[in-house]
Amino acid sequence: MTSSSADNAPRRSRAPLAITAAIIAGLVILFFIFAGLYTDVLWFDQLGFVNVLTTQWIAGTVLFMIGFVAMAVPVWVSIQLAYRLRPVYAKLNSQLDRYQQVIEPLRRLAMYGIPALLGLFAGVAAATRWQTVLMWLNRTETGRVDPQFNFDISFYLMDLPFYQSVLAFASAVVLISALVSVATSYLYGSIRVSGREVLISKAARVQIAVTAAIYLLLQAVSIWFDQYSTLTNNNALITGAGYTDVNATIPGRAILAGIAAVVALLFILTAIIGRWRLPVIGTALLIVSSLLIGSLYPWVVERFQVEPSAKALEEPYIERNIDLTRDAYDVADIEEIPYNATTTAEPGALRADAATTANIRILDPALVSDSYRQLEQFRQYYQFPDNLDVDRYVIDGVSQDAVVAVRDLNIDGLNTGNTWVNSKTVYTHGYGMVAAYGNQRSVDGQPVFLESGIPTSGALGDFEPRIYFGETSPEYSIVGDEEGANPIELDYPSGEEGAGQTYTTFSGDGGPKLDNAFKKLIYALKFQSEQIFLAASVNDKSEILYDRDPVTRVQKVAPYLTLDSEAYPSVVDNRVMWIVDGYTTSADYPYSTPVSLSEAIADTQTPAQPYALDSINYMRNSVKATVDAYSGEVTLYAWDDEDPLLQTWQKIFPSSLKPMSEMSGDLMSHVRYPADLFKVQRSILGQYHVTDPGSFYSKDDAWISPNDPDSPATDPTLQPPYYLTMQVPGSDKPSFSLYTTFQPEATGESSRNVLYGYLAVDADAGAEDGVRADGYGQLRLLNLPKDGTVPGPGQVQNVFNADPTVSTELNLLRQGSSTVLNGNLLTLPVGGGLLYVQPVYVQSTGETSYPLLQKVLVAFGDQIAFEDTLDGALDVLFGGDSGATAGDTDVPEDATTNNGGPADPSTDGSTDGSTDVPAGSTGDAATDAELKSLLAVAKTALAEKAAALADGNFADYGTADAKLEDTIASMLALLGE
Repeated sequence: MTSSSADNAPRRSRAPLAITAAIIAGLVILFFIFAGLYTDVLWFDQLGFVNVLTTQWIAGTVLFMIGFVAMAVPVWVSIQLAYRLRPVYAKLNSQLDRYQQVIEPLRRLAMYGIPALLGLFAGVAAATRWQTVLMWLNRTETGRVDPQFNFDISFYLMDLPFYQSVLAFASAVVLISALVSVATSYLYGSIRVSGREVLISKAARVQIAVTAAIYLLLQAVSIWFDQYSTLTNNNALITGAGYTDVNATIPGRAILAGIAAVVALLFILTAIIGRWRLPVIGTALLIVSSLLIGSLYPWVVERFQVEPSAKALEEPYIERNIDLTRDAYDVADIEEIPYNATTTAEPGALRADAATTANIRILDPALVSDSYRQLEQFRQYYQFPDNLDVDRYVIDGVSQDAVVAVRDLNIDGLNTGNTWVNSKTVYTHGYGMVAAYGNQRSVDGQPVFLESGIPTSGALGDFEPRIYFGETSPEYSIVGDEEGANPIELDYPSGEEGAGQTYTTFSGDGGPKLDNAFKKLIYALKFQSEQIFLAASVNDKSEILYDRDPVTRVQKVAPYLTLDSEAYPSVVDNRVMWIVDGYTTSADYPYSTPVSLSEAIADTQTPAQPYALDSINYMRNSVKATVDAYSGEVTLYAWDDEDPLLQTWQKIFPSSLKPMSEMSGDLMSHVRYPADLFKVQRSILGQYHVTDPGSFYSKDDAWISPNDPDSPATDPTLQPPYYLTMQVPGSDKPSFSLYTTFQPEATGESSRNVLYGYLAVDADAGAEDGVRADGYGQLRLLNLPKDGTVPGPGQVQNVFNADPTVSTELNLLRQGSSTVLNGNLLTLPVGGGLLYVQPVYVQSTGETSYPLLQKVLVAFGDQIAFEDTLDGALDVLFGGDSGATAGDTDVPEDATTNNGGPADPSTDGSTDGSTDVPAGSTGDAATDAELKSLLAVAKTALAEKAAALADGNFADYGTADAKLEDTIASMLALLGE
């Protein structure tokens, strides 16, 4: 045997092994893909939304095939025609000859491989447009026409995006086909370059001319449709077609479309008669025309006709922009109310606003999270979010604003106990709802809980407290067990330290069942954990819970919605429900000004969010969704059944939404007007509260939302809107509302921190089964005097900070390394003016310290008061008697004396059994009374020092200074410092 044969033998033996390995690798990859798809089916099927998944898959698959065929076939035909119709005896230069020799062995592969590869990319691109295609197929008319072309607005929302996508795709196909045909023709001699002469065979000429004609016809149609795009284009002044667009751009595009169609016919003529002169001249004419008609003529009209008389000429188009923008953001029916706000605090001024005064929220949901942690966390494996939520409950027949949160899981808190068994099968759920009165506090400044403790107890009655689906739930948990088996899921900690825990077994239908070895295997692959397959605790009754964040669950079953940045929990029909607001949005509403959604919702409490469609010019709160915190069940309710986009999606996914009529009265009572929509509306109303085109053009009354006065000066953030129960002027009764303020738009030295507008919306949907309250969603804009007498939040905060009495008392509260924290600065339209209320918290240093509400600042006009309670501060502010009573009049001794105090006797509320009390409060009534007395002495000493210094009497100054030092020393001794 020769050495060559010997070498070939191992190669031949290795070839089957390589093929086998490749096949096995391919099968493994396919199995992983199948596992991912199958788990998706199981997840959607368990929730009852499998039709949402299959509709996406079917639509994506069909579009992929259409895109693949639409690209691959024309490209393949172009290559085949160019190759088969090549000259048989073409005279090639040596370089092309060498190219042919290199390519020829791969020719067949290239002829099929190139179209297939391009088709693959085109198919993927087409599949991503499934929403555009399905919306076009199921489009719903809006019943309103645009003012320029008189098309129903649905044409711009659903038809035009589809047509433009098809034209762009078809143009790409034709252009790529032309390129590959030219390349093939050149390679095989159908196109030859001889000096300065280009020789083209008849077959190549016909193919190229026909392809060019098709391309130009597509461009003609595309240019024609570009007329309609002017209604959503951004101009320097407005969004939509202005004077120049209507009188120059739109007619010019119609003319250019006609020229492009004529040039396409010239290319067809070339294919017949073989002369290139006419299409070349036509193409040159098209290019020149596009420059003259498409660019130069509009510029001339704008520069020499519009700019000298812009205000008059643009007036009708500005009016279009105002009307359609207000309609697109649902602010057209806003009620504008002149509000001649007084700045003088008169005695009894709040008598007519007694209900609003009693509901003023002094508990700041952005500051009391630490208080909840120390008082209600109980164990290191529980946690509360940094920003809590505001809801309302009817307690003893009276609606009470409440600051709420669920006690969710924190697996990281297990530390060394964070094993697979513990984190996946034992610690599976959080426990309980915690709620505190928004308008109350204990004598030492703690929240007054209306629902708290473990087991949970309080004013909310009996409800399922277990939180299997929360914002911080583990990636996945395996729950459920055989009937009669010992429970292994930790339910809640026992009442006595070390005396054992209470365990439970999940009994709901919350996730796919692991009832056979195959399902265990695919989930082991999905989560890359062999324990799912091997663990003895995983049996046929086990369920695997995953994708547990409420926003994630709603987004998966409703991919067409843009979701609110915040889900909030409520006790509804004896269950803890997460409520999520869903929006239908678009960027294609004619004449509507776009906003950046991420920028519009960003403020002190909400960071900018990533959105697939960020620049929008249409928005509706079309869906209210609920997620059961125990079972994970997702329910979608059609909240705005008049929204054409939602109507379209209901045709696409006909069984996924329930009508609003199926919402219970209990659920309706916790539905609220969503904050993100309100933020977008306030962003728009800063400019579009103006309805007069002349004033809009002059921008003489433009507004902006004020910055949060507590945000850093180097990186200011907008003040968030706040939920409050109040009676807004123009309304019949107090209502759960959401409000924001406006100040003049200006920068630098010209900026003025005074209020020009106050925007509030009725956020209460009522409590009747399936019936939305008449007032819900009514926007009211209070127009304040333009003389600049009403101070804005920043100005009020500066007054608070600069006041010598306030500053002195705050400095005393800071003794002992304590920190003073300003709460949310609320603005209420009461007493004929605007009342500012700001709770002041004090927090000592220490790992287990938490903020305690110690003081309340109030302001009305240029007058302020600073007292221990809101009720006291209002009385001082309004000449000794405000005429109304605040909710913190009867302050409980401490937070545990009310309904739902901590029930776990193993802890006093802190995670380590101790709680630091900030300087300025001891929790002991007698000591606090003595502190107040000493504080009065200190204030007197400060006044004596100031008077002595003014008189130049340094002896009295020294005496007063010594008195102040002795007083402060006595206070520190009382505080143990």
